[in-house]
Amino acid sequence: MSTQFDQVSVVKKSNVYFDGKCVSHNIIFADGSKKSVGVIFPSTLKFNTGAPEIMEVVSGVCKVRLAGEQEWKTYSAGDQFSIVGDSSFDIETVETLDYVCSFG
Repeated sequence: MSTQFDQVSVVKKSNVYFDGKCVSHNIIFADGSKKSVGVIFPSTLKFNTGAPEIMEVVSGVCKVRLAGEQEWKTYSAGDQFSIVGDSSFDIETVETLDYVCSFG
């Protein structure tokens, strides 16, 4: 897993969700693709998706339940999970989670 992204543009204004429990910044690659890089502070949240997403856990541990599933799955540093477009997922963190989200 790469520890940095080179030659990208960073949107200076942060994305703040759930009263500050999730904070991210959008990065744009030379080819126009976008990712967000952020943190989720200890909490249980429900995210809705428009486009398909791939969430990569950089550090920390989380439990995730995808829409329509009963079981929670645990993910930690180096793991990733996919969410289909126009869907949702629940995420629970007990420590600060660093993540990268890829869209599309």
